[in-house]
Amino acid sequence: MAAGGDGVDGMASMDGTVETARGGSPTADARTSATDAACDAAIHAARNAVSAALAPHPVPLSRQLADILARPVAETDRRRAFRHLSYWAGAAARVAAADMGEPLWQAASLGLPVTATTDTAHFLFEASLGSLDELDDTHRAALVHPGPVVIPVVRHLARVLGASAAQMADAIVRGYDAAIRVGLSVGPAHYVHWHTTATCGGFGAAAAAASMFGLDAAATAQALSLAATRASGLWQIRLEPSDGKPWHTSQASQLGLAAAAMARAGLRGPAHAFEGEKGFFKVMCPDAQPGRLVADPQGAWRIHETSFKPWPACRHAHPAIAAALAARATFGAGRLASPGAPPSANPAAPSPATGAIPSSASPAVTPSPIAAIDVQTYPDAIAFCNAPSPADLQQARFSLQHAVAITLLRGDPRFDAFEAGARQDPDVARLRARVRLAVSPALALAYPAHFGARLVITLADGTVHTFDAPDAPGDPECPLSDTELDTLIASLLHAGAWSAEAIRLHQAGYQDLCATTGAPRGLDDGATLAVPLRGHG
Repeated sequence: MAAGGDGVDGMASMDGTVETARGGSPTADARTSATDAACDAAIHAARNAVSAALAPHPVPLSRQLADILARPVAETDRRRAFRHLSYWAGAAARVAAADMGEPLWQAASLGLPVTATTDTAHFLFEASLGSLDELDDTHRAALVHPGPVVIPVVRHLARVLGASAAQMADAIVRGYDAAIRVGLSVGPAHYVHWHTTATCGGFGAAAAAASMFGLDAAATAQALSLAATRASGLWQIRLEPSDGKPWHTSQASQLGLAAAAMARAGLRGPAHAFEGEKGFFKVMCPDAQPGRLVADPQGAWRIHETSFKPWPACRHAHPAIAAALAARATFGAGRLASPGAPPSANPAAPSPATGAIPSSASPAVTPSPIAAIDVQTYPDAIAFCNAPSPADLQQARFSLQHAVAITLLRGDPRFDAFEAGARQDPDVARLRARVRLAVSPALALAYPAHFGARLVITLADGTVHTFDAPDAPGDPECPLSDTELDTLIASLLHAGAWSAEAIRLHQAGYQDLCATTGAPRGLDDGATLAVPLRGHG
């Protein structure tokens, strides 16, 4: 029970009155009892609200969602889908050519020869690639990365079915919408234990596959219901060394494809798989918000709310990186660099091995004039990215301390910013040690609709400078330009060992598909967009 004024618990006496263990007054006890009763009533009301929301509806939620997904997709929506498809190709191509590429291919192919582009091995391989470099698109409020799960399904079925580019785009739009809507509906408590890209992504894969198969709303509802019965993905993968993350995205893609294939064959799922007594919300979502699953049924497709990530780090670190870049741009060499500091190693033009927006070439910053750096942000950013001394690549990508220090010192954090050389750099380590993390109530209130950070830098002379990033580059509030996104994608494809000619053809094809004047060109050609990444380039 809540305590009285001195923080000591109250105790009930034999006659039912309340007395305090140490000198509490009857008035204070009455206030305490009233407060406790109000809290209990609020908790009871909240539980009743969730139960009421989960009560069976005349039209099951899976069918309501399927009806929403059956809406037509406009050309503007398709153009957006092509941008995400191109972005995914860049991120996945780099992973495919990196050290993890070969073991992931061996796992997908079972070590057996693969001769056909329609072989399931290509699908399983691509479904494991999209999130490994932390360059996966993000819907902030849903806390879901749709692309790594949805796009491999669409590409695989385009190869198998011979689908057009237009059909692929429509399926991507619908798949993103399903994954995001489910992510919005699961409630904050779900994210504590469950990897939402895995648990919610499977619904997106099912919706995308249903669209590719041409299923009607009734059959799509069956696919969604079947997917709900197998949703999974534990967050233990982020608490210790593990290669489970690519398996999560892969299994979510496989789940969605299988669910849609079953529905296509006439198999059924439980109608109330979302809201039923032993359904998805009841079992996995303690504070579910079912109404958000089907809210605004005629609103804009949710793919337009999805962010592109410019830097290969956890999205929770991006606002702090943006604030650090603002600090670097403000101070330059004049205020933060020691005399004789070397010039920046980062050129203004994009490096072949980057994965970030090109930055202006400003001199490097040295840590000596900085006394302290306070990063104020929302709780999940600290929960996910509190690694003051990252020991490996993965920890560095999930370290606010490292992200801020390396950005202040070197500018845009590219892939090498998280490698061993950067992690072990003495200047980086010294500056990283001066980074302190704290929760900002205002930014916590804005989250998850906005991912924000404030950087407060205290210099050795006692002066304090503050830099705010209420959103991050790539968010709808501060989108990447077409040029910035194209440059990022080209650099990723280059890092993925694609030839200059292959990159040129890739960019030209997507420019035709995304043309805003005249009729888009190439909408009938799905084969080019779905060429397997293994051996491509």
